[in-house]
Amino acid sequence: MKDVLVIGAGPCGLAAAIALQDAGFDAVIVEKYNLVHSIYRYPTHLHFFSTPDRLEIGGYPFPSPHPNPTRTEALEYYRSVALRRKLNVRPFEEATMIRKTAEGFFLVETERHGIKRFYEARAVVVATGYFDRPNAIGIPGEDLPHVSHSFVEAHPYAGTKVAIVGGNNSAVDAAMELVRVGAEPFIVYRGDAAKQKIKPWVRPLFEAAVARDAIGMLYESRVIDIKPGEVAIQGPDGRTESRAADFVLALTGFRPDRTLLDGSGAETKPDTGAPVYDPETMETTVKGLYVAGVVASGEDANEVFIETGRHHGTAIARHLSAGRSV
Repeated sequence: MKDVLVIGAGPCGLAAAIALQDAGFDAVIVEKYNLVHSIYRYPTHLHFFSTPDRLEIGGYPFPSPHPNPTRTEALEYYRSVALRRKLNVRPFEEATMIRKTAEGFFLVETERHGIKRFYEARAVVVATGYFDRPNAIGIPGEDLPHVSHSFVEAHPYAGTKVAIVGGNNSAVDAAMELVRVGAEPFIVYRGDAAKQKIKPWVRPLFEAAVARDAIGMLYESRVIDIKPGEVAIQGPDGRTESRAADFVLALTGFRPDRTLLDGSGAETKPDTGAPVYDPETMETTVKGLYVAGVVASGEDANEVFIETGRHHGTAIARHLSAGRSV
């Protein structure tokens, strides 16, 4: 019987396990993919919006020569913290079911390489991420092979025309990288310039690239159809035009994966699907079942960041230490 099973080895799951460890609990972490998989999926050359101190967990300083650390630095930092704290992380082991037994403990089913395993735990913390569930545009052609909901790096797109759906940081960062390798990107954004969320140090560079026509920018517009080699775009006046596009990057964000919570009996909000929980303790409507990180947010995954979600574990450990659930 484990004290606590943490599902998800992202920064918030690791922070929760450290807080639990500090409180004297035996915490095991199961992770569907690799350690901090969501960060691993970020674009190769990404710089965080947050400063290093806002990404720290467990009281360990995040050393970086940059005011905004890189993806590579973050991967190294979280790896080193997990090793230094000797966290019991079991990667590539997917939790597939959470059930509370009549005896009051939890039975969690996992699967690794086709082999099922069952854990018994007095409490469970769900700290799953969101990269498995991209926000679909819902238009014809979205499932074509040249369409992607994520951007890794620019090199494969050199010398091509790339349509980018979205208009905030992810879309802008991708467009800037694409220009550097000789691609021809254009961004199709539903909102206007005032609504764009762009990192302050990137904005002047982006606006300069748009001004010199290195990046095409279509405001108050939307892609309504995707075909091999072209996209159909509806403009602010309602008219439709076709533009050549060898590739389409649909960078419209992701939604938290709440499959486990849905099957656990935890109550969710009908309007957003977000779990109902006590913000003081992070406990759901199922006694002993907690949420940490982005899974606690609404359909907008940006409601919870590493810099806020990393503190959820402290609240959970405090509640469990008070003896109200374990």
